[in-house]
Amino acid sequence: MSSVTARTDRLLLANAIMGQFLTGVATRIFSISLPTLASALNTDILAISWAVIAYQLAGISLSVVFGRLGDIHGRHVIYGLGFGIMTASSLLCGLASSATQLILFRFIQGLGAAMISSATRVLAMEAMPEGSEGRANGYMTMGFHSGLLIGPPLGGFVLDLLDWRWIFFLLVPMGLTGVILTILRAKGGRTTSTGRAPSIDYLGAALLIVLTVTLTLLLDRRSAATAGAERTGVLALLFGATVLGFLAHERRSVNPVVNLSLFKIRMFTFSIVSLLLIATTTSVLGFLMPFYIQDVLHFAPSFMGLIFLAAPVFTIGLATVSGQLTDRIGPRAPASIGVLATMGAFAIGLFLSMDSHWILPTIMLGLVGVGSGFFNTPNQAAIIGSVPREYRGFATGMVQTIFGISALLGISLGGVLLTLAFRYYSGLADATPSAEYPGAFVAAMNVTYLACLVLMIVALLASFMRGGTKIEAASSAGTL
Repeated sequence: MSSVTARTDRLLLANAIMGQFLTGVATRIFSISLPTLASALNTDILAISWAVIAYQLAGISLSVVFGRLGDIHGRHVIYGLGFGIMTASSLLCGLASSATQLILFRFIQGLGAAMISSATRVLAMEAMPEGSEGRANGYMTMGFHSGLLIGPPLGGFVLDLLDWRWIFFLLVPMGLTGVILTILRAKGGRTTSTGRAPSIDYLGAALLIVLTVTLTLLLDRRSAATAGAERTGVLALLFGATVLGFLAHERRSVNPVVNLSLFKIRMFTFSIVSLLLIATTTSVLGFLMPFYIQDVLHFAPSFMGLIFLAAPVFTIGLATVSGQLTDRIGPRAPASIGVLATMGAFAIGLFLSMDSHWILPTIMLGLVGVGSGFFNTPNQAAIIGSVPREYRGFATGMVQTIFGISALLGISLGGVLLTLAFRYYSGLADATPSAEYPGAFVAAMNVTYLACLVLMIVALLASFMRGGTKIEAASSAGTL
């Protein structure tokens, strides 16, 4: 297990930031190229959507597993392999000649991204002195959201001037940089392991993968329909049975992939709850807002893109500020400020109308950015820093998995609430939400934001209940 450095390891920190930036760019640069890819590969949007689904499934189902493997066998090994796989798969994606090949290579790319994401935040914390957990996670939030910010315009520029294949080829030098930095860091100083490494819980890992894939299919009906698994009842039974089997196995396992005793740690558990609720509600807003701006207010997609820049700009600017606050006063205050800012966004959403000025959705997205900047850094620092050091990779993987599940849960929840409210306000029993009935659509959106505001109150309570003390690693999980 790596020891915490007495001074900042700049090479290791730069490498961790590179990992966050690369995964951020890879996530967003691909999304804007879907129509172009469908046309270039002579397929339809449904088939090409599997390239998105494959990448998501890999990240959601394997981040915890890779995080735990990093705890056991060393994070630098997993991290370096992740960069290598990401680099090779990006090259293969650019060389793909069919949709089937692209889907396969995107899944492999998702594996590499999951390996990188499962280690970045822990490596950043190990690169900085004890008590700098907040600043370390601030750099990680800043790196990832910088990638999210740069990805779309970079992708559009590439598509206009070059070829769709360069969407993937551009990721290759970034990945190679990560490989080189990892090798340089490994040569600069190897950490010695103490004692024999614990065994790997292969059955627990397999059950966790089945559990997360099933949950993904339950939440994302597009994925279920594409996979031919449209029977919700069967999926729900499979999910329930897998959960029961997984919990029973993990309680008996000597070295479980998910050590259930970690949930006795107050700061860890309430930070997980806060993250789940915040990420779900912001996913709802991100899902509904484009329809409102483009279809109700009738703004062009290019102008809408400018409006959406408000969130990442504020997040990037405030991430390190909240990190410094976290190191000084603990995670509760800055994280709670972030929750309150996000609540402000949803409060404004209650008053949106069919003819609102564009400044209102801009302020909403700006407040979401402020909320993310203040919340993500201390909350993720609390999740990772509060567990025993030998489980920090697992905790980092949990963060990534919760983000993925919450994104799907937000879209599913937003769709259900919007549909129910739209049918009520339109008076049409079987209607699908549509801006053709702008009054009913906006009223349904207001109700959906009200439900999100209620969830945010629960998130605020959880944020307060995590404790206000500075972040300290718990004792060994076996003694909890």
